[in-house]
Amino acid sequence: MSANDNSTAAPNFIRHIIAADLASNKNQGKVATRFPPEPNGYLHIGHAKSICLNFTLALENKGTCNLRFDDTNPEKESVEYMESIERDVAWLGFKYAGKFHASDYFEQLYDYAVQLIKQGDAYVDSSSSEQMRMDRGTLTQPGKESPDRNRSIDDNLDLFQRMRAGEFSDGQYVLRAKIDMASPNINMRDPVIYRIRRVHHHRTGDAWCIYPMYDYTHCLSDMLEGITHSICTLEFEDHRPLYDWVLDKLNTPCHPQQIEFARLQLEYTIVSKRKLLQLVTEKHVSGWDDPRMPTISGLRRAGFTPEAIRDFCERIGVTKNDSWIEMGVLENCIREDLNERAPRAMAVLRPLKVTISNWEDGKTETYQIANHPQKPEMGSREVPFGKVILIEQDDFMENPPKDFKRLVPGGEVRLRGSYVIKCDEVIKDAAGNVVELICSYDPATLGKNPEGRKVKGVIHWVSEAHSIPAELRLYDRLFSHPNPDTLDNFLDGINPNSLEILNDCRLEASLAKPAPDTRYQFERTGYFYLDDLDSKAGKLVFNRTVTLRDSWGK
Repeated sequence: MSANDNSTAAPNFIRHIIAADLASNKNQGKVATRFPPEPNGYLHIGHAKSICLNFTLALENKGTCNLRFDDTNPEKESVEYMESIERDVAWLGFKYAGKFHASDYFEQLYDYAVQLIKQGDAYVDSSSSEQMRMDRGTLTQPGKESPDRNRSIDDNLDLFQRMRAGEFSDGQYVLRAKIDMASPNINMRDPVIYRIRRVHHHRTGDAWCIYPMYDYTHCLSDMLEGITHSICTLEFEDHRPLYDWVLDKLNTPCHPQQIEFARLQLEYTIVSKRKLLQLVTEKHVSGWDDPRMPTISGLRRAGFTPEAIRDFCERIGVTKNDSWIEMGVLENCIREDLNERAPRAMAVLRPLKVTISNWEDGKTETYQIANHPQKPEMGSREVPFGKVILIEQDDFMENPPKDFKRLVPGGEVRLRGSYVIKCDEVIKDAAGNVVELICSYDPATLGKNPEGRKVKGVIHWVSEAHSIPAELRLYDRLFSHPNPDTLDNFLDGINPNSLEILNDCRLEASLAKPAPDTRYQFERTGYFYLDDLDSKAGKLVFNRTVTLRDSWGK
């Protein structure tokens, strides 16, 4: 298990619990955690918090962290999801001590259920799910006992064995824990721990037609793996008494401690797997890895770094209190990371042709421009300059506002790393659109300011003859509503401007063969990442990771 996280560790209450346990030699001084996702979808930013928390706590205390797939609901699970989860954990920088599946324990879980029946702590019930809901009671009223609750141990054993043998139809019987139908905690009112489900399992095939429920499976899986600290999100706090009840009743050799923390709630996103699946199936996005999705694979394709995500998870801390995190916190983490590591390059998104009238035809000059203005160790690249260059359309205005510092008729501007040019003529098409500028350059201004003249503006450019065609995808937040889950229909919160595709962009020549897995700062534009899936020879595709500044804060 490893992670190269150089961020400052923020205090959290679980660190204090583990420190106290180690000081008292609880668990013989061991720390063993686990990350136990259900493989029913792709992992999202909320899972990233759990991954970082579980693996980092183990790493800090020379412990172990397992990856365990909670695969007890085969109807919604798949090998595709399992493989994506493994990729995401590895990409975030972590190595698990062991890889397990709840299905590894199906035989042992069955044997433990038989033990509960023999102890009089579980019974087979024929009540329908609707009847059980009606009999469960409310927060102020106790539940009603099932007529099957007092069935004999022998009859329960016989029925449970026949459930496993496939004698009964789906839903005809369930196995319930026999606890307390008057418990103030509704989770303790004889919860179902096994149900009949004739579904093909991606690992065990058709060997089983009964499957254990999560609350029953989870605590026993933790115990079988020797987990010391079972870290869950806050919605499982009310389930902890059941977690402890199962382990206590079975008198297991070890008893992991369940600890709950507040899950990540990030503005302008949803993290419900059901809703994320809906976005994919209804084609509101291109797939689970669409760069607008809050999935780890989506963030990766957008160009986020694992370091930035780990830094984000550390910064937001670990508490018992539900709170909303501003999207700007995540975006600032990636901005800060890429500001340090991303080489600079020039890309013109909406090209405007500029012809240098006093430049010799066929002549090319090449300049060495630093890859990072503050990091000379990152080297430089060659940037060619010729008679025709391309600049951004909005870097020229015929009738500019007072504080406009770029190119205007009769005005001067500096080209990044090159000369000062002056706009001498504006050429328009029949519709009155500006299609070309005729400019002159000052040969005395390469690398220095012109004498006696103030040139305030600096713009980026590319040489038309040497530039690389590219498609740039300007991704923005998928939702324009800060909390789409509060809407009657979360789809109403989708941002209609979450993606703009620019097909005629031109990149500087150094990007003809971009380095693999490199993020670039396209100067004055934003941070971009090569889309390996959609790029092809002669047409590179870059995804915008994040803008240079927070435009949502205005």
